[in-house]
Parts: sequence; C-alpha cells; structure tokens
Amino acid sequence: MPYPQFDRSKLIIKSLAQRPNKLIIEKDHVKPNQAPSPLTAPAMKLMHETVTRIRKARQAGKPVVMAFGAHTIKNGLSPVLIELMEKGWITHLATNGAGIIHDWEFAYLGQSSEDVRTNVAHGEFGIWQETGFYINLAIMIGAYEGLGYGESVGKLIESEGMTIPAEANLMGEIHGLGMSEERMAAAADLLGTIRQLKLKPGRMTVPHPFKAYSAQAAAYRLGIPFTGHPMIGHDIIYNHPMNHGAAIGRTALRDFMSFTHSISQIQGGVYLSIGSAVMSPMIFEKALSMSQNLAIQAGHPINQHFIVVVDLAESTWDWQKDGEPPKDNPAYYLRYCKTFNRMGGEMRYLNADNRDFLLTLSQMLET
Repeated sequence: MPYPQFDRSKLIIKSLAQRPNKLIIEKDHVKPNQAPSPLTAPAMKLMHETVTRIRKARQAGKPVVMAFGAHTIKNGLSPVLIELMEKGWITHLATNGAGIIHDWEFAYLGQSSEDVRTNVAHGEFGIWQETGFYINLAIMIGAYEGLGYGESVGKLIESEGMTIPAEANLMGEIHGLGMSEERMAAAADLLGTIRQLKLKPGRMTVPHPFKAYSAQAAAYRLGIPFTGHPMIGHDIIYNHPMNHGAAIGRTALRDFMSFTHSISQIQGGVYLSIGSAVMSPMIFEKALSMSQNLAIQAGHPINQHFIVVVDLAESTWDWQKDGEPPKDNPAYYLRYCKTFNRMGGEMRYLNADNRDFLLTLSQMLET
C-alpha cells in the first residue's frame, strides 16, 4: 500500500520579490583583483605547489576540475570563477543543488540567501514562485532536450528565456518511431506540465539583469561543463508543486556522467575540492572507481592525479606523510580528507577560507 503523500498544491506560494535577502550581488561580489587575507606559511607553500600543478596540467592539455559547495557562490566568488574559466585554468565546475539556486537567484533578482529560521517559523522558507517555477521548468525542458542539470539552468540564464515546445510536436515524439525511450518519457513529462500550467508554445522571455555575475551562464557561454549534483529534498525547488523528480533524475544523471568523463581524463590533472564536505568526495570516489575500471582494462591505471581539499576545519594531521589516521584520532572523521586520501594520486589539505584560497589562486596563476 503506498504511503500517504504531502500535497504541495495546497501551499501558499509568494513571489520572490517579497522575500528579504541577506546578500546583494552588486554589493557583495568579490572582484578578481581584490586583495585576499594573507594565508599561513604552510598554506602558501601548498598554494605554490598547486599553481605549479595546474600550470603543468593545462600545458599538457589535462583537466583541472573544481568542485565546490554553495558558499562559494554565496560568498560572491562567481567573478573569480568566471575569470578562471575565461583564462582557461578551469575545465569543469561542479556544485550541489544549492549552488545552482544561489547562482540563479543572483542572476535573476540580484539577491539571494533568505533568513531560514524566520521563514521556517512562518512556513515560508523556500516556498517562492519564481525560483521554483523557472528552475524546475528549465530542468524539465533540459531533460527533454538532453541537457544536464547545471547546463539547463545555465542556458536559461545566458539566453534569458526558454522555448516551450508545441503540444503537437511533443505528442508526435511520444508516439514517434525511432525515438529513444528516454526522449519519449521526457516529452511526456513536459507535455503534462505544459497542459497543467496551460503554457503557450514558443519563446518565454525571462530577463536576468545580473547574469554577468552568473558562473553557470559563463560556463554555458564558454562551453565548459558546469554540473549540478543535487540530492532529492535538499533544495528549495522541491517545495514547488511543479517540481518533477524524473526530470531532476535525468538531468542530474547526465551531469554525473559528464563529471565522470572529466574524472576519467584526470591522469596528470588536478582536482580542487572547495568547501564541500559531502557532495564532492562522494561523487569523486564513484566517478574515479568507474574511470579506474576502464583505465585498468586499457592497461593505463590512473595514479598521477593531484587533489587539493580546501576547508575551514583545522587539521594538524599530516595526510601526505602519515596516511590515514587511526579511528581514535579526530582527524579520521574529517570525511572529505579521509575519502580523498583513499583516492590514489597525491592529496593535500589546505585550511583556508574559500575567498582567500580562490583569490590567491587566481592571482598567482596570472603572475
């Protein structure tokens, strides 16, 4: 017997314009030439090593993959990420569902970051029309078009709109011969939403007046993978009645396969994990395992990759020298360090604020 389900259609959904926000992107963004706070001597030593590794990787045509938590976007660092992409230093960006949302809200509204405590108490947290409507619709259309999660939202921002297919065209694809089952199913899902919301076919213009601050839009424009790695129920777009699990699954799986493709090329490359305690280590270990499977079959195992983990938690454990700590040592429970230390290659841990790390990295790469 199916479990009872919560009915999201009964929610009172307010406009995003009614929501007070903590951050204003025009005021709170970080300029690439802004001076970072000084790093410690050990951190600077590791910075020099990281810069050398990145330069060597890019000169050899190897990938530099950067995975990061949502605070990288909330801290206004998109301009720094954009410059790193434009200069060719970063070849793949990966974030969680919250990173996707904050980047979109900044591009659309110029503001983001609501008061969680207050809004949960009022039954309003995450229940905002524009964020839920536009991001969910972009993902549904992206699933139909064969795009990934981050790519779908990046396309929405960069093109400032979406194209709604005609119902007749969708019906033709649903019943058409030669179509993949996935394309047919995505067409059926999208058709149901179009009928439910009575959406008119053709161009839906969605202005994004602050898209110059969007890392997703820049990645889409530059043709650089910007992949989203969400978890069901973790993000505010799941509060909206039009949220569609199948579309989330199709686009997120496509992004994970894109991420895995980049990791499959990581021999001689660099992986940067910035402020992501769960998402980054979890997707990396599965992606590397699959990549290693094929690499071993080809007789060329992946063993020359360089991993830099950046976070605020202090750690005196020397992962490079002493390996994995025993279970009675608190360092054992720094999950991201433990996971990446098991991933072969070379792993370094750098204790720093993500703003200081990224600013220092970007500026050192240009000197």
